[in-house]
Parts: sequence; structure tokens; C-alpha cells
Amino acid sequence: MPILTDEEADALDELLTKTTPLTNPNVQGPFIKNRDTMIILDRFSAEYLKAKMLATKQTPAEQIHRMIRREMAHTDAAV
Repeated sequence: MPILTDEEADALDELLTKTTPLTNPNVQGPFIKNRDTMIILDRFSAEYLKAKMLATKQTPAEQIHRMIRREMAHTDAAV
């Protein structure tokens, strides 16, 4: 970033402090889009996933995906 003169810095400060940013409430960012997929784990489950992640080099999402697939296969085989 180039070094600003005192006048440029004052003008930028004036612009940023007195201008209201324009936002669009119809545009959703990644945190709002994914809030429905967020889950809260108890400490034991979180530590288990963390240990599995370190041992297998897979993300917690990949671990959960594998567990669900195993459970579904087991349930389908039992029916």
C-alpha cells in the first residue's frame, strides 16, 4: 500500500467515518447459508472426532459422512 500524504489520509479518514456502507440484505454469505447444517457436539464427541481426524487425516465432515454411511448400510442390511 502506498504511503499517503497527510491530506490524503485526512480525506480517506473523512470518507470512511462519514459514509454509511451500502449493504444488500438479499445477499447471503457463507455463514448464513450454512447455519442450518451446523451441529453442536458434546465434549466427548468432539474429542473423538478430533482424535479420528488426527489419526486418519480426514476432516470431521468426512468422518461424520463415513459414520452415517456405515450406519445406513448396517440398517439396510438388518432390514
